[in-house]
Amino acid sequence: MKITLLGTRGMVTPSALHYHKHSGILVSGKLLFDVGEKVFLRHKPKAIFITHLHPDHAFFVEEPVFLSSVPIYAPEQKEFAFIKIAKPVRIGLYRITPLPTEHSARVKSCAYLIEHGKKRILYTGDLVWMQKKYRDQLGKLDCVITEGSFLKEGGMIRKDIKTGKLFGHAGIPNLLRLFKPHTRTVVLAHFGSWFFKDIKQSRALIASLGKKYDVTPIVAHDGMTLTV
Repeated sequence: MKITLLGTRGMVTPSALHYHKHSGILVSGKLLFDVGEKVFLRHKPKAIFITHLHPDHAFFVEEPVFLSSVPIYAPEQKEFAFIKIAKPVRIGLYRITPLPTEHSARVKSCAYLIEHGKKRILYTGDLVWMQKKYRDQLGKLDCVITEGSFLKEGGMIRKDIKTGKLFGHAGIPNLLRLFKPHTRTVVLAHFGSWFFKDIKQSRALIASLGKKYDVTPIVAHDGMTLTV
């Protein structure tokens, strides 16, 4: 599988070359996961999969667009004419399985297990946590593509007063430990403001975390391509 990281900036003001676009990955030029920017539609995907309905992952939350010719899957419908995804979907030789995640107090979210032959990758979008019953479905992965919103242990996690539900973003150390049983390669994108204060130093800090947890973190940038 060829993976193109179309956008790697979180919900922060753009301030660095190669980190201007919001979230989105393109798999083998056919499948688009998250559409943080309208320009991503120029790739003319055969299908679109949304992790959650926040504008930096689904630009049309704030800028409505009509896409009748392309199936758009999302963990919920709300007022949008999406296909609510709850079971695996096959697009050609690809099998895409939605796995619920915890991220927002207001919108549902999911990660996507993407399989093509023996190749298996996971794209998470943003998350605080993934329950064990869903992690048990992961098995061994060629790589995980996840967020880098916060470097610090614990990230930024809050609790909904009414429901007690946790929401926010896990820290990079938490994510590396979470996915280590499934892969040695963790691709980080969706960077927060901490990353842009000193990108060279930020890369060094991420590399040191990789050594600490015995994984290989890859710092993504807009337009980066990976083959797995």
